[in-house]
Amino acid sequence: MLPLLAGLGFGLSLIVAIGAQNAFVLRQGLRKEHVGVVAAICAASDVALYAAGAAGFGPLVERWPNAVVVVRWLGAAVVLGYGAMAAWRAVKGDTTLAAADDGALGDGPGRRLKPVVLTALALTWLNPHVYLDTIVLQGSVAATYGDTRWWFSAGAMISSVAWFAALAYGARLLAPVLRRPGAWRVLDGVIALIMLAVAVSLLAG
Repeated sequence: MLPLLAGLGFGLSLIVAIGAQNAFVLRQGLRKEHVGVVAAICAASDVALYAAGAAGFGPLVERWPNAVVVVRWLGAAVVLGYGAMAAWRAVKGDTTLAAADDGALGDGPGRRLKPVVLTALALTWLNPHVYLDTIVLQGSVAATYGDTRWWFSAGAMISSVAWFAALAYGARLLAPVLRRPGAWRVLDGVIALIMLAVAVSLLAG
């Protein structure tokens, strides 16, 4: 039980931060666009990466620094592109909350599924920090637990599933505030700044 709780706390310490992926999940949750799919992609990706770390794949990542560099540049390009779109929405100011008035959960039809899925995958897998955090760092810490390392990793996996579900479906609590286009301009402006900061950090290595 202790390794499981330790992994849960460790996972939350890594994931509870305002970054490109969390900003995207939050926005999809607010607009109720393919919420379950986005949360599932992000959570399943983390589960797979945590499993790779527990299985001992960390040294492989460290041996291929050039691959990490390529992923970093690709990730920066994706994040900058998404940030530019958010900035354009903030300037344009015609975004509204695509949600039911009764607040019921749902997957809104606003955007087609394919671009949403591709964006979620890109923001997750083209971020080199995710490999260092989940495979290298988590794998190293999990290894210190010996035979119970999988319990530690299971705790980290649970933290990701719980976080993305809470972020995606809990975002509706902000719906009353964000029913006005002006509020969305502020949100998109903040998202654009977050994406710019993430891109700069990626390019800076």
